[in-house]
Amino acid sequence: MDNLTVFTEFLLMDVTGSRELQVLQGVLFLGIYLGALTGNLLTVTVIVTDTRLHSPMYFFISNVALLDLGSISIVVPKTVANSLLGRKTICLTECATQIFLYAMFEAVEIAFLVVMSYDRYVAICHPLHYGLIITPSLCSQATAGSWVSGLVYSAVHTGALFRLPFTKTNVIQQYFCDIPQITRISSPDVEFSEFVIIAVSVCLVSVCFAFMLMSYVSIFLSVIKTGSLQARVKAISTCTPQLAILFLFLISGSVAVLGPIPKKPSLKNLLTAMFYIVMPPFMNPLIYCLRNREISAVLRRMFTRLSELQSKIFKTVS
Repeated sequence: MDNLTVFTEFLLMDVTGSRELQVLQGVLFLGIYLGALTGNLLTVTVIVTDTRLHSPMYFFISNVALLDLGSISIVVPKTVANSLLGRKTICLTECATQIFLYAMFEAVEIAFLVVMSYDRYVAICHPLHYGLIITPSLCSQATAGSWVSGLVYSAVHTGALFRLPFTKTNVIQQYFCDIPQITRISSPDVEFSEFVIIAVSVCLVSVCFAFMLMSYVSIFLSVIKTGSLQARVKAISTCTPQLAILFLFLISGSVAVLGPIPKKPSLKNLLTAMFYIVMPPFMNPLIYCLRNREISAVLRRMFTRLSELQSKIFKTVS
């Protein structure tokens, strides 16, 4: 034991072989991050400022946008700074914080997706009882429960992962503190406990996704029986974005948890990590803005008023 080295700092690896490619990678991640930042903030702003969107569904959508903003902000800014400054190290405390916050945001988002599927089920399948079932009190309880469950899961997960010192190596074959990579360099005891936690997590998430799919299947069966074309279009326009985000979340999560753990940096490794870290927060605002009729209409009105205001200012200055 005296000859073992306890690591308190990790060395992050990337696929770039030159300084120019490192800078290019940093600029690419910065562009994606700014796009995700703009899209999610715009989604939240539209929902908060327009009183017609002050309903439970859009309340949950704004929370998901904030969660996406938080999850991408945990990883990408550090990656951009490392790429532009040529750094490759991250301290143990910062790594644990990164994993804790990212796991918490992802767990809370899964909980919100479950609540959103139930909200749409009640709104479409039991519209007369919607106001009695989906109350402000229920929304507050669901939000608090989602955050508490995410916090507990993240604390247990991070505590189990970092409860023993790292003595194998300090090289992480990824550009951020990836949970599979941390598991790979952990002690056998931590690997076993992590395997148990991930197995339980997969079971719980599978139950959540089964519940969500059942809700949406019930919704579409109910919509098919509806004679009103307008009701069908409205139901599809509100459920399609949530289904698209659900499947994007499911696919990216499966790649992250069930995919092979890379033992050396590669372009495939970089693109795979980008898919489940960067793409969901970047794509979710686009999906909501393009597929949700109410949000699209509000955005069009906002841009119209902005262009009219710019025209008035231009005429005044001229």
